Amino acid sequence: MADIEQYYMKPPGSCFWVAVLDGNVVGIVAARAHEEDNTVELLRMSVDSRFRGKGIAKALGRRVLEFAMLHNYSAVVLGTTAVKVAAHKLYESLGFRHMGANDHYVLPGMTLSLAERLFFQVRYHRYRLQLREE
Repeated sequence: MADIEQYYMKPPGSCFWVAVLDGNVVGIVAARAHEEDNTVELLRMSVDSRFRGKGIAKALGRRVLEFAMLHNYSAVVLGTTAVKVAAHKLYESLGFRHMGANDHYVLPGMTLSLAERLFFQVRYHRYRLQLREE
């Protein structure tokens, strides 16, 4: 997130969107292409907690799907460590299928110390929405 333009805007097949309400940024989402398997990864979806439940996240997710279809990608993928059921229901409502979870996910910057292994167990979920067959 330190350099949105460099990481999300300049690489081919990548983009970044901002949801604005009454002049305030209330949500964000990014897409990054993976040319090796012709997919787009949905990244960084977030909506300000004061504006959740208003369809903003769904609109942002649909924007990524439209982007992927417009650019002829075969699928949209995402990974999440979200613990809130609402986040998973959102992805499924957009058409994503849960592809599995990993209970041994390591967050960037973790050292896997004893304390981290005991208190910071993170489940990483993978989702996929197939747009067309390759």
